[in-house]
Amino acid sequence: MEIKTENYNVKYDETSHNIIFDGSLRLNGSTEYASISELLENIAQQEPEKIILDLKALSFLNSSGISILSKFVINVRNRKNIQMVVIGAKKNPWQSKSLKNLQRLMPSLKLELE
Repeated sequence: MEIKTENYNVKYDETSHNIIFDGSLRLNGSTEYASISELLENIAQQEPEKIILDLKALSFLNSSGISILSKFVINVRNRKNIQMVVIGAKKNPWQSKSLKNLQRLMPSLKLELE
């Protein structure tokens, strides 16, 4: 499953359960994020044992995008049987602060900043 545009890509590898975000996400509100929300919801419904959210190549994510990721993390947390790993990059200044907030939403979430 993949969402590909000129500015960003979101790709889900069904074998490894990796969700890879790439590019810059500057969409306006939940309406423009609907396709990404739908993809994330479909993944959560499959209830894989482990989900890896790879954000290393995501150079920018606005507040609407952070909200969508937060809702996804809460959805996964509520399912109780999915382990979640979020991988970020120290080179993207927004990730250190924003991704730590995801850990507050799901204390069992493993955060790796490379």
